[in-house]
Amino acid sequence: MTDLCEGGMDDLWSITTLLLQVWFSVMIGLIMIPAMFGLSLGVTSVYIQILVKILEWATLRIQRGHRDRPTLPVPAPLPNGLIQREGGSMEQEMGELRRYRTQSISRGEFALSDSFYFYRKGLESIVDDQVTQRFSSEELVSWNLLTRTNHNFHYISLRLTIIWGLGVIIRYCVLFPLRITLAIIGISWLVIGTTLVGFLPNRRVKNWLSELVHLMCYRICARGLSATIQYHNKNNKPQKGGICVANHTSPIDIVILANDGCYAMVGQSHSGLMGVIQRSMVRSCPHVWFERSEMRDRHAVTSRLRAHVAAKRNLPILIFPEGTCINNTSVMMFKKGSFEIGGTIYPVAIKYDPRFGDAFWNSAKYNMVSYLLRMMTSWAIVVNVWYLPPMTRQEGEDATKFANRVKSAIAHQGGLLDMAWQSRG
Repeated sequence: MTDLCEGGMDDLWSITTLLLQVWFSVMIGLIMIPAMFGLSLGVTSVYIQILVKILEWATLRIQRGHRDRPTLPVPAPLPNGLIQREGGSMEQEMGELRRYRTQSISRGEFALSDSFYFYRKGLESIVDDQVTQRFSSEELVSWNLLTRTNHNFHYISLRLTIIWGLGVIIRYCVLFPLRITLAIIGISWLVIGTTLVGFLPNRRVKNWLSELVHLMCYRICARGLSATIQYHNKNNKPQKGGICVANHTSPIDIVILANDGCYAMVGQSHSGLMGVIQRSMVRSCPHVWFERSEMRDRHAVTSRLRAHVAAKRNLPILIFPEGTCINNTSVMMFKKGSFEIGGTIYPVAIKYDPRFGDAFWNSAKYNMVSYLLRMMTSWAIVVNVWYLPPMTRQEGEDATKFANRVKSAIAHQGGLLDMAWQSRG
């Protein structure tokens, strides 16, 4: 009996080892190596095409289900805004308020309790206004087979339920382990590679190797998100000694842009894992990290950025002037500090396709770990990036007007709403 158990354990170990070898061979040969050199085998494109067909079928199936069964209630989307509104007409809601009155009121007569209905609606309009809605997830036209966007649609038909269930298995049991493995490899290689390059003397070879390491790592991380990125007008790509400004939807905006070119990052110094990554990156590339005390000193920040831009051999600075993430529908007011530095501004518009996953990071609702979990269990990240012609301040134009002109150009190119209000960040 002991020999049988030992033989069974040996067989199990052999099978597990074989599966791991196949897993890593496929991942390295078909994903990592092509990603490191900016190549694509077309697997992700085929995957996206299949997803589009499935989502179109699901939409038609939902429409047919409502047409064949008119009594079937229309599933309500999950609340995204600050206000969770209840369904029902004005008469029904007023009726609920009048229920608690001891004295009966004839239909059509005014009751003092009616004023509470209008009072509540007014407050809802103030709290959940046009600006506040930009900090909640974008509304979808149709269901994308993710429970997080609507938890009722998959009850419409058996076939739709089966497709939804298979999607859950694929996303959590196949895609998620693959993506988390690629993310760990990409981040580890970023830390190790940039640290090793940092020991080299400051020469052209060091700069070339630093850019190569950064590009490889970001491309591996992009594959870890099943990112399909379409870059437009590459002749307008940011050049060294310039400032790249873009609208901001997600922390992965950095991965999306750095997948096509290297940038000098700007941000606050952190501790923990993020601090380890920052310290390793700055060894090989002149990123600009500020201490918390320096961030409050606007003149100190501007001086350091201006000194970076003055060195024309430095990588372009990447800045998100909104200061916070907006929900992929709009561009909020740009902070003028980025436009007081001087130099050439290279505007970039980023627009995600919400059908395959919601890229917006609602930092008030999700922490970074929860957000990354949602990203890695989404179908994919599909995004368009437009490089706009470089812009400079015109004669007599102050920093605020220049910022608004750049913001309007980005909003127009990305098909986003140009908001005149300042963000909460």
